[in-house]
Amino acid sequence: MTAGVWGLPVYAELGGVRYGIRSDYRDILELLRWLGGNADPTLDQSERWYVAMRLFYPNFAAIPRDLWPRATEFLTAFLAAGRREPTRPGPALMDWQQDAPLIAAGIGRAAGQDVRAMPYLHWWSFLAWFDAIGEGSFATVVAIRDKLRRGKRLENWELDFYRRNRGMVDLREVNAEKEAEKKKLLEMLK
Repeated sequence: MTAGVWGLPVYAELGGVRYGIRSDYRDILELLRWLGGNADPTLDQSERWYVAMRLFYPNFAAIPRDLWPRATEFLTAFLAAGRREPTRPGPALMDWQQDAPLIAAGIGRAAGQDVRAMPYLHWWSFLAWFDAIGEGSFATVVAIRDKLRRGKRLENWELDFYRRNRGMVDLREVNAEKEAEKKKLLEMLK
């Protein structure tokens, strides 16, 4: 990372050349949607990474092919906000798209303002506020998902919450076949 521990990187230095990056949290959430296969489930992993690189680096075409591995490493470190924490194995407990209203409410509470109204917010600042989400609907939903994933018994109030909000708690799976069919139908309608 080029900005040090207290800075917010706005470019990547690759092979001695600075390349601009898209650092606003909205851009990164869109990039994550592509990486996760939600934008186009028909793409394989390498195609999704290629799209992510093109989204992250506005001038990706100028990056020499031999620097792509370093550019990918930079993107990976940027997504993790420079943290070197190992990823936890197991199913996901959250989805940036599905949980967007809950996340926005929690981050808004942590930030003291609705961050969606801000013209720009660096991804790392967004993540810092995300980490500061305390008690609330999002924390409740994630805690219930975690208990269900691990086969733990839900408290009576959690079970009641789950029954009333099952659509919010259960993570939707991306069905590649359904998405491909939907895409095909949309193409035919155009």
